[in-house]
Amino acid sequence: MPPSADNYSDYLQLNQLLKSQRLLSDPPHHDEMLFIIQHQTSELWLKLIVHELIAAVEFVRQDELARSFKILARVKHVTSQLLDQWSVLATLTPSEYGEFRGVLGSASGLQSWQYRLIEFLLGKKDRRVLRIHADHHDIHDRLERALDQPSLYHEFIHLLSRRGMSVPQDMLDRPPTDSHEEHPGLVDVFRTIYLDPDTHWEAYEMCEKLVDVDEQWALWRFRHLKVVERVIGFKRGTGGTAGVDYLKRLVEGRFFHELWTVRTALG
Repeated sequence: MPPSADNYSDYLQLNQLLKSQRLLSDPPHHDEMLFIIQHQTSELWLKLIVHELIAAVEFVRQDELARSFKILARVKHVTSQLLDQWSVLATLTPSEYGEFRGVLGSASGLQSWQYRLIEFLLGKKDRRVLRIHADHHDIHDRLERALDQPSLYHEFIHLLSRRGMSVPQDMLDRPPTDSHEEHPGLVDVFRTIYLDPDTHWEAYEMCEKLVDVDEQWALWRFRHLKVVERVIGFKRGTGGTAGVDYLKRLVEGRFFHELWTVRTALG
């Protein structure tokens, strides 16, 4: 028989988990606990998203498109949880944050390797971000492996080709290490799907699931921007970024460009 837990606390390893909030402010500032738990819980949700996306990529690779639908619906809802969490951090006032911000040093959400892993899994590849983790070889190696492997979007595009859709050959030949760039030929493929959803039902459903995920991440980025602006204004970020100005450039980012462009092409 497989091993089993003796009780709830042991199963969830609560003893270790609840001791992982180490305040660095001296004397301890009341609101640092909020800041730590906010980011720790975010990383737990990100871990679940990574877990789900890895499974989704494999299902699409194996032509089991329908099995990815529930997974992507779950990813959408988990991202919604991350989005809602910003309202908790928004209760932190500039004065309160200023009391302990100095203990962060150069620590920054920019260094969240799980967030980068999610970007790679969805198709936004950028080898430059590996430099951030050069001193953490295990993290660097995991990100590099994800960079070299096909993303969810990459696998979906190849699946469409296997199912007889006219995916441009240069898109099929594109190395998985390259970040996806919008291609008008792929817009045409999606236009065909959207104009006849009954014939292409699974592909049509997958398109909408991907848009759901993309939209939630766009909302998350916008909420991130507004909370940062509310708490620190236009100060520079602790990781050395331009803070709000840096986040503004990210707000309009998309993972699946053609799935947005095709909406304009439909008539």
